[in-house]
Amino acid sequence: MPNDLAGLRVVITRPPHQSADLQHQLEQAGARPLLFPLLAIDRPANPSAAQQALTRLQDYDLLIFISPNAVQHALALLPDGLPNNLTLACVGRGTARALQEQGGRSPDLMPQQGHDSEALLALPDLQAEQIHGKSVLIVRGEGGREKLATSLRARDAQVEYAEVYRRLKPANDPETLLGPLRRGEIDIISLSSSEALTNLLEIGQNEQEILQHTPLVVFHQRIADAARQRGFSGPILVCEQPGDQGLLDTLRHWRHAE
Repeated sequence: MPNDLAGLRVVITRPPHQSADLQHQLEQAGARPLLFPLLAIDRPANPSAAQQALTRLQDYDLLIFISPNAVQHALALLPDGLPNNLTLACVGRGTARALQEQGGRSPDLMPQQGHDSEALLALPDLQAEQIHGKSVLIVRGEGGREKLATSLRARDAQVEYAEVYRRLKPANDPETLLGPLRRGEIDIISLSSSEALTNLLEIGQNEQEILQHTPLVVFHQRIADAARQRGFSGPILVCEQPGDQGLLDTLRHWRHAE
């Protein structure tokens, strides 16, 4: 559907290395994307700890990747790749795609509906009678939600982390975003995490009134709830599907429903 988003001014806040495809697809649809990363991805503060966990893969029954970044940075620490006899799980389709493209493996476990820890935990293979006594390694960035590990431990699994990257606040020039915002040249801001929301509010603290009336498009209801709690009163669109296509579909529905 060429030009079905003609003129729509969308802020892309993903890390720079994850923005190019979405920027291209938005431009193909006639939109006018503005790149303003609210997160940057870097090596973990303690890479040796992640390396140590990954050198003991034979000790685990299940390896869970939380995000495409987790796949990329874990594989960088595994020169021999992933063992063929290790069960692999991914939280969502984007992570599974990264695993297939970069690791040459498809996940053994992945939710067909939903793309979060709750959806993964609902799978039959992760119920108490199946996961009891098994050893699980969760590959993720530093920090993050504890829901997955807490729930698996409650089901008597032994859970460890390999934190293979960390999220940082980029050193952007705030005027790149705030100038167009003041001039009314932004239609909607995309956010992929609650951490990006926090960074957005810090950067826009002198333009809170304008910012909090600006529409948002987010990838999870959890982010939408956090935005409401922090004062956003404009439209907040929640993508039904993950990834670029989910974002594009949500923007198209919103644009043509107006």
